[in-house]
Amino acid sequence: MNLPEIQSVKLRFGIIGNAPALNYAINVALQVAATDLTVLITGESGSGKESFSKIIHSLSSRKHGQFIAINCGAIPEGTIDSELFGHEKGAFTGAVDQRKGYFETTSGGTIFLDEIGEMPMGTQARLLRVLENGEYIRVGSSKVLKTDVRVVTATNVNLLAAVENGKFREDLYYRLNTVPIYVPPLRERGDDIELLFRKFTSDFAERYRIKPIQLSEAAKQLLLRYPFPGNIRQLKNMAEQISILESEGNKVIEADALSKYLPQVSAKQPQSSMLVPGLTAADSNALSERELLYKVLFDMRRDMNELKKLVLDVLKNDQYGPDILNNHKNLFETIQPTDLRPEAEPPRLLPPPAIIEYDQYENEDNANAITVEDITHETEEDDSLSLEKKEKEMIEKALQRNHNKRKYAAQALGISERTLYRKIKQYQIDEKE
Repeated sequence: MNLPEIQSVKLRFGIIGNAPALNYAINVALQVAATDLTVLITGESGSGKESFSKIIHSLSSRKHGQFIAINCGAIPEGTIDSELFGHEKGAFTGAVDQRKGYFETTSGGTIFLDEIGEMPMGTQARLLRVLENGEYIRVGSSKVLKTDVRVVTATNVNLLAAVENGKFREDLYYRLNTVPIYVPPLRERGDDIELLFRKFTSDFAERYRIKPIQLSEAAKQLLLRYPFPGNIRQLKNMAEQISILESEGNKVIEADALSKYLPQVSAKQPQSSMLVPGLTAADSNALSERELLYKVLFDMRRDMNELKKLVLDVLKNDQYGPDILNNHKNLFETIQPTDLRPEAEPPRLLPPPAIIEYDQYENEDNANAITVEDITHETEEDDSLSLEKKEKEMIEKALQRNHNKRKYAAQALGISERTLYRKIKQYQIDEKE
């Protein structure tokens, strides 16, 4: 990683911060800028994704060409094809003249398609053709036109989940995701929060000709702990409010005064955030899979104890039984005396309390969840002790209970929807009713 070059890019484009994740994203942008590869920039709303598209364009061979940023979510579905690809005269009501689209006017330059996840399915098919062959057709025309445009896209939604839900084309997703760049949210950038706050308050003090405010040590710690769901945009707005409303009196802001400008955050965290304190999103997905394995394992333990009790009853009634019991008594030491009574429940092997007590979903869909009680009181016999077979059966059962709705089946199993999709493909599970 070329740190001097990264620092030069920060100064040129006004990027403030030294977080490792931010430096890595800038380094990827530097490396890919000299190519014509399609780039997909991901990150939460307000994290600064558009700045990376400008870096890529300005450092590329297309820097003298036109750069245009388009918010796909802000253009109505009925007119987005005309905006991007143009239209012929009389193509639709109101089309009184021929119009060139953005892909035609920016040929030789770069198009930044923000919020690509909001693009209609029909427009996605047209965009795929541009990416594959550089060809497009104006609305109301049959003539194929060529363009030479580099496409940079951005989104704040999980496109892979949108693909699974049928809201985004799978072929377009893999075509756009040639080089991914992840822009970290503000809460993952540590001390960068204070640096940005100082920069914003200094700018506003100069604009409004007031003295810059300062934070006490307690206020700084409060600022660093706040999650900022609106990211940099929220921090900038808050800095402007404080600069204006606290313009009189003491310029050192205490924690109590700062807290008035920090709205309460909902207890329900976004899916991409940490689900368990101290664990990353990847660790949380692993925890969900581990929970599923625990359920399978203590189900097997129950079956094994049932088998041991059956063998024990046979040996007690057999003339050679006492000798066999003495020679192999270690096999039956795990059976408690209470387990020998017919009315006793089989012993349960419970997973760690953090896994059972942790409530990952708090909504009405939990009515269909597969719980520990469901697994422990299962009465159907299974001759196979295969982990894969058990796992497949549980997935099939969850899908059946939730009418083949993957979202609710994944919640019932305690795993991510992406993991469930992979398991369905792995076991070739038929989802048809």
